[in-house]
Amino acid sequence: MERKKAVLALEDGTIFEGLAFGAEGETTGELVFNTSMTGYQEVLTDPSYKGQIVTMTYSQQGNYGVNDEDVESRRPWVEGFVVKEPSPRASSWRSTGTLEDYLKRHGIVGIAGIDTRALTRIIRTEGAMEGVISTEDLDPKSLVYKAWKSPGLVGRDLVKEVTTEKPFHWTERLWRLEGGYKSLKEKPEARFKVVAYDYGVKLNILRNLVEAGCDVTVVPASTTAEEVLEMDPDGVFLSNGPGDPEPVAYAAENVKKLLGKKPVFGICLGHQILSLALGGKTYKLKFGHHGANQPVMDLTTRKVEITSQNHSFAVDPESMKDIAEITHTNLNDTTVEGITHRDYPLFTVQYHPGASPGPHDSQYLFKRFTDLMEKSGK
Repeated sequence: MERKKAVLALEDGTIFEGLAFGAEGETTGELVFNTSMTGYQEVLTDPSYKGQIVTMTYSQQGNYGVNDEDVESRRPWVEGFVVKEPSPRASSWRSTGTLEDYLKRHGIVGIAGIDTRALTRIIRTEGAMEGVISTEDLDPKSLVYKAWKSPGLVGRDLVKEVTTEKPFHWTERLWRLEGGYKSLKEKPEARFKVVAYDYGVKLNILRNLVEAGCDVTVVPASTTAEEVLEMDPDGVFLSNGPGDPEPVAYAAENVKKLLGKKPVFGICLGHQILSLALGGKTYKLKFGHHGANQPVMDLTTRKVEITSQNHSFAVDPESMKDIAEITHTNLNDTTVEGITHRDYPLFTVQYHPGASPGPHDSQYLFKRFTDLMEKSGK
């Protein structure tokens, strides 16, 4: 098919000329790269990518199409999508359409045909930076200026843009080869009542909680601690989400009021928010961790797990001294990947144990959460 010309401009003045892929138009966001070889539909619908343009490092994208099941939220959240080679065909027994049609349907502006290896090297060397993709304005100077004027992630509360508007009850279990999600209508015995804060939650996290024996109620990010305690849950879950944790001060304040009263399990942004609630600090990473192959060591067992991650901020380990115990560490750059507390029944991890996309190495954490709730309930 004949494609319209598109341009990607970075705030440092770098220009990539390519072809339109997906919706036509213009979009801005922080440019990051994702190292997953598969799982592009899960990446597109991960709310943690709000505010960001995603570059896929694997060369070909779209070869197995899209379907109605491999979504992690109600719609795609990425600001833009960058690929080297879009597959002209979708070949999978589960496919219901092409990646390009999916991007067009949801208004996601993309660009194809550029050297994604070169772009990834720039981001790794210089750090994540603001960028613009356009099929309308092809003037490099104009686009670089727009990228330079883009607000970025620091200081923005993106959680309020992705969280649910009202509470809801979640019952769906994990996907099965025989019949997908619809094959198991009966739920496992719900031994624990869990309230899950939605900071941008991925659906497979909720499915894992149900599979572990939890009755799950999802609540908006602004829900007060008092409202959560009135629901009398056995435990509280803090979800993943986009951007900078510091502007989401209301979340940290509410979590602070829950400490010691209910067992708490936090992941990704939830890990950062809980760390802030304990008195810790966070900082922005150079180019973040985005992909399904990040090695993490569980310091409590000395086992290494390969994890799925999507975050641009991290917890400052120095700020956690005498506050909490670091339980997990990233083997690539030694950043904090999990904490626990000596007095409060809580633990967190920085990565996504939901395995969608990504490996299943970390699913033991859901049992760790139910064990913690069972112990605390005695």
